Amino acid sequence: MPDLLPPARLGYVTASRVKGGVAAYTVVSSEDFATARAEITAWPGYEPTPLVSLPALAQAIGIDEIRYKHEGPRFGLGSFKALGGAYAALRVLQREIERLTGAEVSLSDIRNGRFAAECSEITLISATDGNHGRSLAWGCQRFGARCRIYIHTDVSEGRAQAMRNLGAEVIRIAGDYDASVALAKGEAQENGWFVVSDTSWPGYSQPPREVMAGYGVMTQEICDVLREAPTHVFLQGGVGGLAAGVAASLRQHWGNTAPRVVIVEPELAACLFESAKAGKPTTFVISRETIMAGLSCGEPSELAWTILEEEAGDYLTIPENLVAPTMRLLARPLGDDQVIEAGESAVAGLSALIAARADPDLSARLGLDNGSRVLLIGSEGVTDPDIFAAIMEGRDAA
Repeated sequence: MPDLLPPARLGYVTASRVKGGVAAYTVVSSEDFATARAEITAWPGYEPTPLVSLPALAQAIGIDEIRYKHEGPRFGLGSFKALGGAYAALRVLQREIERLTGAEVSLSDIRNGRFAAECSEITLISATDGNHGRSLAWGCQRFGARCRIYIHTDVSEGRAQAMRNLGAEVIRIAGDYDASVALAKGEAQENGWFVVSDTSWPGYSQPPREVMAGYGVMTQEICDVLREAPTHVFLQGGVGGLAAGVAASLRQHWGNTAPRVVIVEPELAACLFESAKAGKPTTFVISRETIMAGLSCGEPSELAWTILEEEAGDYLTIPENLVAPTMRLLARPLGDDQVIEAGESAVAGLSALIAARADPDLSARLGLDNGSRVLLIGSEGVTDPDIFAAIMEGRDAA
């Protein structure tokens, strides 16, 4: 096998999965996924994103197939988050307008501007590392609501400006992502604003559930293309919403033949990895920010964990020095593989897959062999052009 990436030792833990669980069917139901799909596919500009086959890379690492779901083109926003934040915002507006008017309100009524005056008086807020906030700002702009976004010290100015360009008021704090989540929660309570978060906490679960329902659009697009289930799916961590939403919707579609779920996180932000070791949601103290900005989360979503503790048995952590070379490998691919311009958080799963195949023991533990068919979620495209250009030129710090 060629040396495609620098030598790396991955963290690995096998978790004891809850047997006979039903979370994949009940936390986000098939009806939840169907409602989100019917709404999102009706939005102007909707079209499925590419599911790219990478045969030359698959051959190089000794597996049968790599399918990479490239979310860069999603609604012009650059990431899969476009499916979650904007849809959850619409559902929050629906509930609040129904409360204000005392009448039943449809999603299309709000989307088509029937309640523009009411929406203009509602403020939706969230904390973000960039992509979720961009989706929320886009949704608020479309539906006519006010938007406030809280970002932490290390969110790039390019990502902050992208949210301002969509009409959001952006508040930068001195702290990390979890501190921005706490501030957003507190200010929402003080001012009567509505948090639209992709992470849950005790007493707050409906918007995160709707965010995950939105992600099911992406999974359905994948299942519509594939004739048989992948053997494995490598899913980025973060708070767990992406991983849980995809794992649940794959289980609902494929049943007992659903792929083996492998969770991948930065070793600098490994809250799901630590949760797997502890057997319960566990906070990871972030002491240094990862280059994978969208995955820099120290506290898992309890709602997402309910699904992952049943669906995911393998958890990996990857070092920083794999990220930039993997991005360059996609942009300058092997053989006739398609060129893909991917963001830093998009390549976590591919980095882990390549590194695992270079380690015979780890590869065996994960059940990877020359017959494996691996699905990867390329969760973002180029969401900060300056960072991407620096990495392509080899000016990355990692």
